[in-house]
Amino acid sequence: MAIRDIFTVDGMMRRTKALGDVPSTRQAYRSIIDIALPSVLEMVLTSLIGSIDTMMVGTQGTNAIAAVGLVGQPRMLMLCLFFALNIGVTTVVARRKGEGRQADANAALRSALIVELLLSLVLMAIVLPLSPHLMRFAGAKDETIADATDYFNILAWVLPLNALSMGINAAQRGTGNTRIVMVCNITANLVNVFFNYLLINGNWGFPALGVRGAAYATGIGFGVGFIMALTALIRGGKRGDFLHVSFRDSWRIDPESVKAVFKVGGNAMFEQVALRFGFFTYARIVADLGTNAFAAHQICSQFLTLSFTFADGVGVAGTSLVGQMMGRKRPDLSTLYGKCSQRVAMIISVILASTIVCLRVPLVNLFLSAETADKEAVFALATQVMLIVALFQPFQMSSVVFSGCLRGAGDNRYVAFVMMICVAVIRPVAANTAVNLLDLGLIGAWMASLIDMTIRVVLVAKRFSEGKWHAIKV
Repeated sequence: MAIRDIFTVDGMMRRTKALGDVPSTRQAYRSIIDIALPSVLEMVLTSLIGSIDTMMVGTQGTNAIAAVGLVGQPRMLMLCLFFALNIGVTTVVARRKGEGRQADANAALRSALIVELLLSLVLMAIVLPLSPHLMRFAGAKDETIADATDYFNILAWVLPLNALSMGINAAQRGTGNTRIVMVCNITANLVNVFFNYLLINGNWGFPALGVRGAAYATGIGFGVGFIMALTALIRGGKRGDFLHVSFRDSWRIDPESVKAVFKVGGNAMFEQVALRFGFFTYARIVADLGTNAFAAHQICSQFLTLSFTFADGVGVAGTSLVGQMMGRKRPDLSTLYGKCSQRVAMIISVILASTIVCLRVPLVNLFLSAETADKEAVFALATQVMLIVALFQPFQMSSVVFSGCLRGAGDNRYVAFVMMICVAVIRPVAANTAVNLLDLGLIGAWMASLIDMTIRVVLVAKRFSEGKWHAIKV
């Protein structure tokens, strides 16, 4: 098959099956890039700043890196409910924009924000008393339990701000307005880094708070991000944006809007719980390998997360455009934009994989200082795992983009099923087998993840190509 057949509109769809006007190849990719580029920049820079955050915490030693890493999965478990609801928010808003139903889109947003505020307050009250037990369950040892618990508690206190800003940004992504999301999130993370500098080691007269300082900095960043996201939404009415809110609007929960959000987000909720269970179990298996192995795992996870953000950014474009085209009754264009998104993702994956292989040594060294305990052991293990991170790239990219396109069409039930099977069952079982039965250590745990990702991409790609999602109503 010629390259032209793979990347051009004529190669990806037959004009005879089009239901109306079809964009040119340039126009199709331009639509993807206009939405994806701000989203990719936002997520990549946010991830880079997150890596800088880990580097700054790393000045406190290997135990500090491990303590912050241990908080990751319990915190994601805490946020999984909001991830699920926001999938519904993005899908519903995208579909309403395609249908031209602006008032209904804004009603859905307002209702979702009220629901998320109430849920975040309830969840905060539940997890705070349980935080030491959650950290122990996550694998915290005597040398990391105090820092991990402090870090988790501080983040739990700012959960409402985090949840509300996530909800606003999810709605903006549904309309394709990713520039606003980019500005809000990048600014929030820069504020985080600035206060890391002030509070971790104590600079400019501020106290040296170590890991707690990093948590306070993150909380301040969340607050700034929420204020900016809400301000943009309020000003949206003056600018004529599709999404906008006012305190004069009706803030009563609209049953129809909530029903639509939960129709999509409900399946995603089961998916998120299963994902968190799978990732939590997997992280615990890795944590049991010891502090050095977990520190190496945490370093490599930074680069996997960074590469994931490229896929997620392109996936946002797929979700938004697929949802909007479905709202316009153009499933043919939904399929086209999904394919274009995947082609962009594959090109990026090749570049990322090559970069990781060639630069893995200096990249790992960024996270290790001369004072790091057992530096040589952590370095040797991390540079080996980075080769597996490179192998991840094409599978991860396509999986995330195809899943995003299916979510944009409202086919969350299938995506949830795939995620539940692969992440909650296959990944932990494979990791446990590799680590505890075959004694393959951290390398075996990462190979188990690669098996999960390979199966996942095969299933979602097959579903997308079948086109059954064309008939879904939202």
